[in-house]
Amino acid sequence: MTRPAEQAGRIHGPGAESAALELATVTERPRERLAVHGPAALSAVELIGVLWGSGIHGMSAIDAASDALSRHEGLIGLARATDVELKAVPGVGPVRAAQLAVAFELGRRVVADWPAGRWSVRSPRDVGERLVPLMGYLEREELRVVLLNTRNVVLRLVTVYQGNVSSSLVRIAELFRDAVRLNASGLILVHNHPSGDPTPSPDDLRLTAEALAAGRLLDIQLLDHLIVAGDGFVSLRDRGIAFDRSS
Repeated sequence: MTRPAEQAGRIHGPGAESAALELATVTERPRERLAVHGPAALSAVELIGVLWGSGIHGMSAIDAASDALSRHEGLIGLARATDVELKAVPGVGPVRAAQLAVAFELGRRVVADWPAGRWSVRSPRDVGERLVPLMGYLEREELRVVLLNTRNVVLRLVTVYQGNVSSSLVRIAELFRDAVRLNASGLILVHNHPSGDPTPSPDDLRLTAEALAAGRLLDIQLLDHLIVAGDGFVSLRDRGIAFDRSS
């Protein structure tokens, strides 16, 4: 038997259905679902919508996020988009473009820094898994140097060149400058191919040969040269190049 207090607390009449529908709608909103179920329960469109917050110029944040993802063919394309390209999407101004750029960069850094603290290199994959998320989809070439101690623990990751990484333009001394300063015993070269093809070029092979010769003069071992592109990488050591052997 229903008690009077319980009966009084229920909603009856024409407003009951609309109230229940409104409650269901609220609980299905991305921000509310985020609070209840966590970010994994949200789609990419919803996550971006939550990041952007309220709508603008008559367009909801969800609609703007959906349009941005569609124009750039998904998250990967959106992550590669330039500031100018992002701001060209309706509903995306300078603030939202900056919010996206910051979110994507934080994601890259989390992947690269996991697990936290110093890390050691036992194989090319140890380097590739960390640097592919950071470098795989860069629009321009970058050359980075991984500096190692005698136990192959990473001392520092240094960006040496940005732009055209060519053996005719790269000063070999720059590759070893920080290694000398930090008393590193070895290093690994890593650079990207914006074309998406990690196949080593003749220029890559010349740069590797010159760096190997310089490292032997300085008594600093060049252990590998990785070429990153898209979601993959190529290790020149695995390709049969005769690198120095780690201690």
